[in-house]
Parts: sequence; structure tokens; C-alpha cells
Amino acid sequence: MGGWLGFPRALALLLTLVFCLPAAGPAQAQALGRVISPILTVDRDRLFAETDFGQRVNRELEAASSAMAAETRKIEAALEEEERNLTQQRETLEPEAFRELARAFDEKVQALRQEREAAEANLRRQIEDAQATFFDRIGPILGTIVRERGAVLILDRRAILLSAADVDITDEAIARSDAVLGDGRDVDAPESPAEPDPVAPLDSIPAPATPTGD
Repeated sequence: MGGWLGFPRALALLLTLVFCLPAAGPAQAQALGRVISPILTVDRDRLFAETDFGQRVNRELEAASSAMAAETRKIEAALEEEERNLTQQRETLEPEAFRELARAFDEKVQALRQEREAAEANLRRQIEDAQATFFDRIGPILGTIVRERGAVLILDRRAILLSAADVDITDEAIARSDAVLGDGRDVDAPESPAEPDPVAPLDSIPAPATPTGD
């Protein structure tokens, strides 16, 4: 009998707890069905490679790389031909004259090699600069996603062994980048180089602002 008397009291307590719970706000309602996590992930490589911005940059850099490779092959072919001619002249030239020609040829080869190495280093810098520009420009976009999701930071997905699928924002970030930045032709350089706009790099997206008291 005590059990039956205890049941209404337990039910009343349960109903009291249910009705005392706060109703879900708009942000919570929008989050229904979505994994809520303070940590989000992004695939940096895919983010760059699949945005209109990254694809445009890659096309331009690939064209520059192909042109440089073609020029290198042309130089190599010319050097091989010059070396064959020099070898053929060896039988008809005085030893000292041949040594002078051989020395000049070697200096030419070394100079061209340094020139090619400098060109390759310059191309690598262009790639790094283009990627840095992209991640600088997409920083505020990622920061917006962080705040909308109620998260506090984004990690590179490559550093994560296992995670829920919905915490990865790569597809959303790609779509927003295309909508806001396009192919990046108009945003490659800040409008005022002396005072560039402050942007948050990918690795330090600002946390949501803390509400201030009245």
C-alpha cells in the first residue's frame, strides 16, 4: 500500500521537474538534430582545394609551374647540345683553349642551375603566400561558423582520430567561402597595405564573445 501511496508523490515530483525546465531558446531549437560540440574540425587541404578561391590559385600556379618546367627542359636541351659541340672541338683545340671553354661552360651551367633553383623557390613562396592569404581571408568566415555552432575552437581534421560527422564543417566552410570570397581575385591583397584589416588565422579563431552584464 505504501508503494501505491508513494507513486503519486513520485509522479508529482517528476512533473514538477519537467515543467520547471527552461524552454529551448531559438539557438537551441535550431540545434535540434545537430551534434553540439565545443570543438569543430575542418579539412584544411580540402578546404583550400575545393573552394573557388583555391581552385583558381591552383590553376594559376600549375600554369606557372608548367611554363617553368618547359623552360627548364629547353635550357637543358640547349646545354646538352652545347656540351656535345664542346666535346667535338676537343680534338681540334689547344688544351689551354679547351680548358677555357670548358670552364666558361661550367660557369654557365652553375649560373643556370642557381637561376632555376631561385625560380623554384619563388614558385614555392607564391604557393605558400596564396594559401596564407586564403586562410587569412576565410578566418572571419570560420569564426562566424564557430559562434553559430556555439563552439570555441576548430581543429585540423588530420589531427583527429575519430569524431562525430556533424562536427566537421569543411563542406559548410567551402560553400560560405564561395559565396563570400568567390575565386579571390578581388581579395588577394588588402585594400590598404599599410594598415591591413585585422583577420583571425585559422588556428586562432576567436571564441564567441562573452555577454556583458547590465
